[in-house]
Amino acid sequence: MKKLSDFIVRKRNLILLIAVLLLIPSAIGYARTKVNYDLLSYLPKDVESMKGQKSLSDDFNLASTGMLVVENMPDKNVAELKKEIQSIDGVKDVLWRGDILDISIPKEVLPKDVKDMLYSDKGTLMVITFEEDGASQRTMDAIHKIKGYSEKQCYLGGFSAVSEDIKDLSEKETPLYGVTAIILCVIVLFMGLESSIAPFIFVLGIAFPVAYNFGTNVFLGEVSYITKALALVLQLGVTMDYSIFLLHRYQEEKNKTSNRDEAMSNAIQATFTSITSSSVTTIAGFLALCAMQLTLGKDIGIVMAKGVIFGVLSTIIILPSLLMRFDKYIEKWKHPIILKEPKKLPAFLTKHYKGILVIFLVLFIPMGYAQNHTKVYYDLSANMPQDFASIIGTNKLKDQFHMTTTHFLLVDENLENYQIKEICDEVEKLNGVYSVVSYESLIGGRIPTQLEPEAVKTILNNGGKKMILVNSTYRAATDEENKQLDKIDNIMHKYDKHAVIAGEGSLTRDLITTTDIDFKMVNILSVLAIFLIIVITFKSLALPVILVASIEFAICINMGIPYFTGSVLPFIASIVIGTIQLGATVDYAILMTTRYKEELSNGKPVIEAAREAAAKSAPSIITSGLSFFAACIGVSFIAKMDLIKSLCTLISRGAVISMLVILLVLPALLIIFHKAIEKTTKGWPKANLK
Repeated sequence: MKKLSDFIVRKRNLILLIAVLLLIPSAIGYARTKVNYDLLSYLPKDVESMKGQKSLSDDFNLASTGMLVVENMPDKNVAELKKEIQSIDGVKDVLWRGDILDISIPKEVLPKDVKDMLYSDKGTLMVITFEEDGASQRTMDAIHKIKGYSEKQCYLGGFSAVSEDIKDLSEKETPLYGVTAIILCVIVLFMGLESSIAPFIFVLGIAFPVAYNFGTNVFLGEVSYITKALALVLQLGVTMDYSIFLLHRYQEEKNKTSNRDEAMSNAIQATFTSITSSSVTTIAGFLALCAMQLTLGKDIGIVMAKGVIFGVLSTIIILPSLLMRFDKYIEKWKHPIILKEPKKLPAFLTKHYKGILVIFLVLFIPMGYAQNHTKVYYDLSANMPQDFASIIGTNKLKDQFHMTTTHFLLVDENLENYQIKEICDEVEKLNGVYSVVSYESLIGGRIPTQLEPEAVKTILNNGGKKMILVNSTYRAATDEENKQLDKIDNIMHKYDKHAVIAGEGSLTRDLITTTDIDFKMVNILSVLAIFLIIVITFKSLALPVILVASIEFAICINMGIPYFTGSVLPFIASIVIGTIQLGATVDYAILMTTRYKEELSNGKPVIEAAREAAAKSAPSIITSGLSFFAACIGVSFIAKMDLIKSLCTLISRGAVISMLVILLVLPALLIIFHKAIEKTTKGWPKANLK
């Protein structure tokens, strides 16, 4: 390590030049990385709903659909509008009453189910199909152009339209997230550091690993909009303390030698050991997300683990050259530290450690209960901004056409007409079903000779399957709709064991089932991984239990608060927050414990060692915790999407809660269980009980 650190210091100008040049391919990679705005596409490919979606795409060429409500427009003008929309690149087809019955013939002649589906008291409905799936750029561009007709009282609804609105808002807000996080983080660093210039050097230094992380995402093909929105914020909050470690050690080494190069070389060696051991738990926490069946976890986990690795490497390799280049300014421009070492708090903690432990035990049970009973939502459009054009259109579908959600029932084409009719009749009797439309229902009634069933045959009968459209008045992800889907499954499977249901309702039903398993799996894996890392680090059995229990207590409080406030969290929050909070803040516990061990090694009694450990660790823990808090809290205030707002609120609050738990509770646990630690930890110093 000595040779490497000397090389980094000696070749610092060359390293900085290479680091700058690497920003070019990073920018190219960033520009070529696709962003996925459809969270449901991350479901496992083998679940029923995804099989249904694949069939919709492959067999029916319905990769994605949109529903356009047209109000107060004569049918003649609607027909012209249909032609205009059909000519938009990315639009495959537009289905309207003109495809079934000539517009010169009164709409009253249409079969009731078709009439109810295509007309309301205020307007009419077009079904738009796209060439590619809803997440593709071509479909997004087509949807954007269709929304341009809103001045003609046209309202596009459906999940594809919602995804396009998410894209527009995300592209506008994501840069603001980064700017806000940086500004607030700089403020915290200014309060916690003596140098007025160092916070800006740190931001410049962290720009390199952030750019490399975003640039190398191109090898993943695409990332979710959630990952893109949060990656910079999380990377900033999680890795900023590495820069603080290096600066503090560099300043410490300069007091020992007048040779700056030697001081930085020694600082790099010392910092490398501390930040690599610190980062391992964070990386393990993020990688635990890769075990999720919902591959969104893999998306977030890989990007963030990669970001931490880049953060460590950049701190060791690139930041030294920046600190040495701006060294005289860092030393020249100084101010009094605002976040000072809390002098009275450590003495209070060690004096009242028994009372603190009682409070810890008393709170653990109710907060654990609250955590397990915090409500979550799975309807991704329910908490979107209500001024979204797609939300307005979706609400009109619900109010005027009773199309809150649409189920696509896909059955074997060899079923007899009477069997299809029986399925339709049984499904239509279910609670919450407003209408059922099939090819057989259209051609089986008294149809005028002018009606051309062939016009809709390619939509409802294709690829060896027949499609039945079911309009439900229930919202996706509700208990009512899930029960409705279960009943539809039972009805279909009496006639066709391989029948499947596609559509948003079926996708969210599978989402609920999948994420319930993911929540348990990810939490277990993250706890086990970090437990094992602490076992290896300290060669102890008791310390991993104490440290992990401390952070799990903080997680319980964080995730339990919404239960008492009546808040409902997005489903993804309940899965990823615990893992992120555990992996990112267990470092505080490791730092405190390491200092406690050091004080014991110096011969200090248990209580005094705990007091000193709390006092000496507090500035670093507070600065790191508040930096993490600052990086996320600003985003929670400016984000319009509830999903992003909720995640950032939980992460920022979790950072502060973990910080407080480590400062207040961990010293008490270390004192109470010092004998157990001593007996189960290899090489642990014998406690001086005086």
